[in-house]
Amino acid sequence: SGDRFLDHIFAFYWEDGRVWFRNYQITFPEGKEAGGRRAQLSETGPRLCLHPIKIFAGAFGGPTLYDDPTYVSPNIVRREDKKKDQGKYQRKVEKKADRKAHARMNSLKPDELEDWNA
Repeated sequence: SGDRFLDHIFAFYWEDGRVWFRNYQITFPEGKEAGGRRAQLSETGPRLCLHPIKIFAGAFGGPTLYDDPTYVSPNIVRREDKKKDQGKYQRKVEKKADRKAHARMNSLKPDELEDWNA
């Protein structure tokens, strides 16, 4: 495993409607590396981003403290996609019937020279 460290900072930022989480290690350079600097931060991870949808007052319920107005449930997205494709088969059947009607209306007349060489 890697070097263990005792000094670290957890940083939480609220940006773009998300909670950004970063973990930094505090390092103290020694010898020539110090160059007048006392402490340095280096990101060690894990790095993650949370998109809160709802925040409740209790652990799993209670009054809603925060509700994201831009969030759309995946179930609603799937339902809308199904609605769009709902008439797909009906449109296909109608097109097939239209093609048959068009073929009947515009059929070729029998060729008068068809039996000429018989």
